Amino acid sequence: MLAAERQSKIIRMISETGSVQVEELAKVLDVSLMTIRRDLEKLKQEGIIERCHGGAVIKREVSYMEKRTLQIEEKVKIADKCAGFVKKGDAVFLDAGTTTYEIAKRIRNIPGITVITNDLEIARVLLESDVHLMLCGGIVQKSTGSMLGPFANQMMEDIRTEVAFLGAMSIDDKFNVLTPTLNKAVLKRIICKNSSRPYLAVDNTKFGKQALMRINHLSDYAGVVTNKILSPEEEVKARQMKINMILV
Repeated sequence: MLAAERQSKIIRMISETGSVQVEELAKVLDVSLMTIRRDLEKLKQEGIIERCHGGAVIKREVSYMEKRTLQIEEKVKIADKCAGFVKKGDAVFLDAGTTTYEIAKRIRNIPGITVITNDLEIARVLLESDVHLMLCGGIVQKSTGSMLGPFANQMMEDIRTEVAFLGAMSIDDKFNVLTPTLNKAVLKRIICKNSSRPYLAVDNTKFGKQALMRINHLSDYAGVVTNKILSPEEEVKARQMKINMILV
């Protein structure tokens, strides 16, 4: 079995059960403990898993309050740029996240807009505004204050927006957009597909990292609003792939 195939099976086992032990993996995959430890170390370096005593678990997503304090100046600059893309009367989707939280604060006085969100904190910000507010209902992920799952997916399948602002946990070296869970990946794909102008709002720390589930590709967005400065080689790749990088 090739290393890539073995590591893919390890990821699948961890995602199904939440955690695995080294001895269990070695037995199921019929390889040595040393081979499994090397595989787990590689997956840890790629940001997909976290090591624990005797095994591994899926990488923990940072809580909402932790995110609020990270890269705040960059998030404000990104939010300022994104707010300029919203026009009077637009229907806007705001993805759950702290960058989109900053966008919400900047668009709440734009006349006649409708905002759909799956973020409880964003909803609280908009409650006292004149925005027409819609909540995308579903199962609440308490650590992030976001709503996910089949009910949220079903609702967003029937909604079309002029503009959407989405986030992501990671963007890999091939410009694939990634997130930790299937529920998030499915919902983000639906929203991106059903918006006339979907934007990805991400700071530079999200680039060059891995996560478990692929959402889509940077080329699937009307623009990528970021403070990430691409290398000359990356710029060439981005142009070839028709990725619209919007630098703040």
